[in-house]
Amino acid sequence: MAASSEEALLGLCDGEIQSGKHSSSYLTNKVGGLPDVLPVVSWKHPVCDVCSAALVHVVQVYCPLAASPLHRQLHVFACSAAGCTGRPQSWKVLRSQCLESEVKPVQLLQPPSDTPAKVPMATTDWCDSADDWGMEEEEEEQGGVLCNKVSSHVDEKAADPEVEDPTTTELDVSCRLQDLTLQGEQEEERPRDAPVLRPLYISVVDEADLAGEDLEHAQELLREYEEREGVAVGQLDSSQGGGEEKYEKTKARHGDAVFSRFMKEISRCPEQILRYCWNGKPLFISEPPSNVAQMVPVCSSCGSPRTFEFQLMPALVSLLQHQDLDTDSGVEFGTVLVYTCRDSCWTSGATSPREEFPLIQADPDQQFFK
Repeated sequence: MAASSEEALLGLCDGEIQSGKHSSSYLTNKVGGLPDVLPVVSWKHPVCDVCSAALVHVVQVYCPLAASPLHRQLHVFACSAAGCTGRPQSWKVLRSQCLESEVKPVQLLQPPSDTPAKVPMATTDWCDSADDWGMEEEEEEQGGVLCNKVSSHVDEKAADPEVEDPTTTELDVSCRLQDLTLQGEQEEERPRDAPVLRPLYISVVDEADLAGEDLEHAQELLREYEEREGVAVGQLDSSQGGGEEKYEKTKARHGDAVFSRFMKEISRCPEQILRYCWNGKPLFISEPPSNVAQMVPVCSSCGSPRTFEFQLMPALVSLLQHQDLDTDSGVEFGTVLVYTCRDSCWTSGATSPREEFPLIQADPDQQFFK
């Protein structure tokens, strides 16, 4: 079991992964960059089913399920070609898993003991067992791999660039090498023309922990939206009874009450770029098709139903920039809902990832998030 259907965990941008200073592995939650493929799993870089161009790597999520002995990660890819934006055939989601016994313990790069290091984020979890973050950090520092948790641990570090000594030079070289392969990780077969997005760490917060935090700011965002759209969503204060019923009767100027509800739900943390709620309820940004349940196919590997796991949020779009050109990626969406095999099926010794199902919804008001 991961996060319960009543609670959501939110992914937030937590700084750029700078080459030579930071490193990432299959344990890292991140935006863009190159996929960190699990050891023993190998796959060719996916291409667009519409134009056959190499897809851009959008996010990597390390999300093992509680009580499972398997490492588990999901990679989301999209086509950046203008003619493919928003088309479901231009997106792919790949799920990879492997046993703890099949991987070497990940030894995190550490700077020399006399070199200060900045840690831009803390270890957190997607799973519902993530109550004692401090304990997990201690275990990570000892080189342990917690296979029933989701870690956004930052595999740092870099020495002070002004210190020119052999130890620092060796660390910098090792860090660059680790960007390519870490502790026996498989290298992805990537076309040379495949675009690469600027890599960013994703940190995780529990949505329930945001209750009462920065409420005044959230209310201000809500008021701006109400004035612009001519809709009375209502106050966020949960102490006011009957608010939900009143809200359900309101209509935005563009007639999309679903979008109004979406805005209300994310108003406490509009900067969220990923919303994780395994086996929970997705947050639609526009009215879903009446047959949405039938649109989500069963697992192509085992035939089990798929369940909602997480979704990409509108705030992510503006962060998707090409690594070298510092320009927008061309990838646009309202929200991308990811459905995965309910049983998270995997065959012992398997070396190829399983393909999962993304449901793409365009943003009815994309400019609001830019």
